[in-house]
Amino acid sequence: MLRRLISRFVKVGDLVVTEANGRSQRYGDGSGPPVRVRLAPGAALKLALNPELTLGECYMNGELILEDGGGVYDLLDLIGRNMPYIGRGRLSAFQRMRFAALRYLSQLNDRRRSRRNVAHHYDLSNDLYRRFLDADMQYSCAYFADPDMTLEEAQAWKKAHILAKLRLQPGARVLDIGCGWGGLGLTLAEAAPGVQVKGVTLSTAQLALAQARARQRRLDDRVRFELTDYRDVQGPFDRIVSVGMFEHVGRPNYQAYFDTVARLLADDGIAVIHSIGRKDEPSITNPWIAKYIFPGGYIPALSEVLPCVERAGLWVTDVEVLRLHYAETLREWRRRFMAQADEIAAEYDRRLVRMFEFYFAVSEIAFRYNGHMVFQLQLAKRVDAVPITRDYIGEGERALIGAKRPARLTAAE
Repeated sequence: MLRRLISRFVKVGDLVVTEANGRSQRYGDGSGPPVRVRLAPGAALKLALNPELTLGECYMNGELILEDGGGVYDLLDLIGRNMPYIGRGRLSAFQRMRFAALRYLSQLNDRRRSRRNVAHHYDLSNDLYRRFLDADMQYSCAYFADPDMTLEEAQAWKKAHILAKLRLQPGARVLDIGCGWGGLGLTLAEAAPGVQVKGVTLSTAQLALAQARARQRRLDDRVRFELTDYRDVQGPFDRIVSVGMFEHVGRPNYQAYFDTVARLLADDGIAVIHSIGRKDEPSITNPWIAKYIFPGGYIPALSEVLPCVERAGLWVTDVEVLRLHYAETLREWRRRFMAQADEIAAEYDRRLVRMFEFYFAVSEIAFRYNGHMVFQLQLAKRVDAVPITRDYIGEGERALIGAKRPARLTAAE
């Protein structure tokens, strides 16, 4: 079964699979770097029956071994290059209904489930995330204004890019939905005099560190971080920002999300929503990602998002699609993580190391080959809330960062 499956879809590349009985089979046209895989007993059947889930599981459990000494990225890159041959094709009416039902049921993120889903990933350990994130602990897509930027520079530029779109004014009241470890909220508070920031998260680990950072920088009088669901926040706010949180909202809650943004936003306010998206039609979350990394998470198509914005009565004043920026971000996270793999394995275990390696690699491949991207929506209630050309964005970045690439927005601790 597995041999037939691989033969059907692997048309390019050089893949050799050695089964548990010692039999080896070569696939592809021999192009590109060779990838050699050895399977433990029972792995072939698991992979044949449910490859989307069990490929990651077999790698985590040591049942799929890369024999050339490279990481799992080489195998996933080969699969990515064969995506044109793995396409879903046209779905039957029954398949479309099944997809829609699975998408709905897996994303019923009420307040209790949302908190549990967040704890699954974000409450692992702050020290674990420090090992691969930049100094400001930005756990979202960086913005590589120059290809040779460091991760620290690209994350600082991402914050400046968002701040330029927010057009922050002195004394502004700002809401940060999904504030993470507080880096963006603290940068917002320092960007203009008298800015008041409220950051909300559902992660207790993130909350504790964000509050400690605010105290350390003596901003706790103007920056408040709270363990609060976005649906329970009271406004109004002059600016609303949400970076890397919308992926956890769940399709059934999109209308409630944008209705909440509209309710909380002042009449002359501006909101910026930064989220992973997909260029293709709506789909379902990869089952391995849903089980091990982001339960309840979903990557939306813009066709699912924009109708909810319209019904909330908001103007879409700017849309920007960032294509390969997240691929480069994930590559740097993986490089930093794997440079400390032995230390992390000693502190946790080798299975967790392989889980994170697979997570970084399969996510990077999704951005390089499988239609994933990041979108930034700038929203407002008034048609004249922002200038009618986009020149102000570049001007705002330069005002925040200066002519040279920055150090001052990295917020190193």
